[in-house]
Amino acid sequence: MTPMSDDTLHCLVIGGGPAGLTAALYLARFRRRVLVVDSGEPRAAWIPTSHNIPFFADGIAGPDLLARQVETARRYSVPIRAGSVTALRKTRDGFVATLAEATGREQQITARRVLLATGAVDVEPELPDLPDAVRRGLVRYCPICDGFEARGRRIAVIGHGARGLGEAAFIARTYANDVTLLTLGQRLKLDPKQRDVATQHRISIVEEPVAALDIAEGRIAALWIGGSEHRFEVLYSALGLDYRSGLARALGAEQDASGALLVDGHNQTTVKGLYAAGDIVHGLDQIVVAMGHAATAATHIHNRCEMPTEDEPDDSG
Repeated sequence: MTPMSDDTLHCLVIGGGPAGLTAALYLARFRRRVLVVDSGEPRAAWIPTSHNIPFFADGIAGPDLLARQVETARRYSVPIRAGSVTALRKTRDGFVATLAEATGREQQITARRVLLATGAVDVEPELPDLPDAVRRGLVRYCPICDGFEARGRRIAVIGHGARGLGEAAFIARTYANDVTLLTLGQRLKLDPKQRDVATQHRISIVEEPVAALDIAEGRIAALWIGGSEHRFEVLYSALGLDYRSGLARALGAEQDASGALLVDGHNQTTVKGLYAAGDIVHGLDQIVVAMGHAATAATHIHNRCEMPTEDEPDDSG
């Protein structure tokens, strides 16, 4: 193995959301040379209030959580660069990344390990004159996160097929008795067992497209569907995610059928030395899970950092 040069990072962290910043904190406390590259578009920034982080009893907004994490990372002198990694190349001793900074400058960065925390983006529902309903917070995307606060309300789920039905059933059996599944004009193809689920949980199904919206006081107050007005107190989208996994795909990392990266027990992808944490990984999309991914990956990176990436056994500790 070629010795590390003074400007080679122990780990390059790509992504400045909860997973990336947690990994950077761990690595800094392990006294590793780490850099965070942040494109400035973390999914967590869309969260109005999260109540699933145990040490914030009154909840915390996504932007506030990220600001606290950035402040903590900077206490350990973790450099955070605004920009995007546009290319990632595997070498015998690690990786070479092309960093396009926000200023327009481009440079090459070498690192022994890379941790991808680039996350995912929710597929936006096709609503009239409202291309960014989820990003604006008019449609929610995580009943696991805030379904408790929506309990007992009239709720609609926007979705297609088994995914949409699954989320509607989750909400109906956990939080609310009045749940409607909106397919936005797509015919819902369900087998008899799935139809039984909808019947069992008294889920109404509306297949007509939305013709118009009424937005009032920062929420969608009404939808006109098939000539009728429908009013819901909460809307959720269950249209799935677009995973920001292009860098991993280019290196041949394996994914599941939806596009999420597959990782081992150390959160290492099928490409040696390339780790992944957070929403980009197959599993439960939760902040505390993302932080756990990051802690697991960072600890393994620290323990293996001087060893060649090509010869690491799969069951290394």
